[in-house]
This record gives sequence, structure tokens and C-alpha cells, in this order.
Amino acid sequence: MRLRINPVRFVPIAAMLTNLLSRTLRYSQENFEECEQMRGRGVRFVVPCWHDELFPLLHLHRDQGVVAVVSQSRDGEFLSQVMARFGYKLARGSSRRGGAGALIAARKEMREHGADVVFTVDGPRGPRHKVKEGAIYLAAKTGVHLLPLRVFMSRSFVFQNAWDKFQLPWPGAHCRVVYGRPYLVPGILSADEMTLECLNLEEKLHQLGL
Repeated sequence: MRLRINPVRFVPIAAMLTNLLSRTLRYSQENFEECEQMRGRGVRFVVPCWHDELFPLLHLHRDQGVVAVVSQSRDGEFLSQVMARFGYKLARGSSRRGGAGALIAARKEMREHGADVVFTVDGPRGPRHKVKEGAIYLAAKTGVHLLPLRVFMSRSFVFQNAWDKFQLPWPGAHCRVVYGRPYLVPGILSADEMTLECLNLEEKLHQLGL
């Protein structure tokens, strides 16, 4: 008989190790001042990033009331509980499971609490570095800016067998966090226009920080 281990049991340990490792990292933030100035004027953001670059952001943007859209899968349950311990609010769902409910929950947090929302736009299962529609759809419906974001780690362990080739920075690594220029998308998008917006965002993410 094959035993199934519930990964949620390891959330406290994972959160502790994440905190310890993150405190050794050296962060730099590029183009962040412009974003903060906009936030000071009441502008809110939908922040698209790649799934494999998520780890350094957990500590960097902790306890800021950011809403994270997380899959309803078993892995998503584990990630959501870790993120909750770093002060993130959760909207559960994905392009495959519960996506509409997650977008409604995220939109409610934005409207009622002025929260920013972060999306791993190629999650929860890829294809790697291919943008899906959720972040663009939410930005279009709420009229807020998309803020592309990339993280470049000087040294990291890459999980080569994972679909996203997830990156775990080595202790003491430099994490270069690059914020793109915020931009708006039309409030109403046809299917073809949505496809073009996904490709546009994909290109912006690939070019960011180069």
C-alpha cells in the first residue's frame, strides 16, 4: 500500500526555513520608486510574474496586504498556507480550477481594501513562461495598471525536473528585483485582442531587466 503524505503538515517548517534563508539574501529593487509614487497617489496594481521567480518575493513584500492568486491544487494549498504566514491574502483558483471565483475574490479585495494582486501568470502547471489570461482579465475589469515584475538571482538551485524549473536562491545570493513600467489595458477585449495582450505582456516580461 502506497502512503500519501500531506505536504501541508510541513508548512510551519517550510515557513521557518523560508524566513531564515530570505534574511540572508541581498535585495536590490529597480524602478520601484516610480511604483511607490503611483501607489501614493492611490494607484493600485495587478502584478504579473513568473512562477519560478516567486521565492524571493515572499519575504520582500511580506505583510503589505498583497493578494496572491493561488491554485486550488494540493501544491497550491501548501503554497497558500506558507504565503499566509508572510502576511499575504489569498484568492484561491487558477485557469483550470476555480478561476472565476479567485478573480471575484481578488477583485473584491482590490475594491474594498485597495489591495494589489500578484499573479504567477504561467502557473499553476505551465507552459513555462507563457502568459495566461487571468492577470490581464482582472486588470481590464478593474481598470488598474499591470505592473510586470522579474526577479534575477545571482546564484540559485534550479529544480530541473519541475515544470517551471523553480529557482531557490542560495544563502547570501543577490536578488535583483526589476519592476516594469505600469500600463493599462482596454476594459473590453475580444478573444483576439486578449491573445495579443497576453503576447504583449509575455514580451514585456522577457525584455524586463535586459
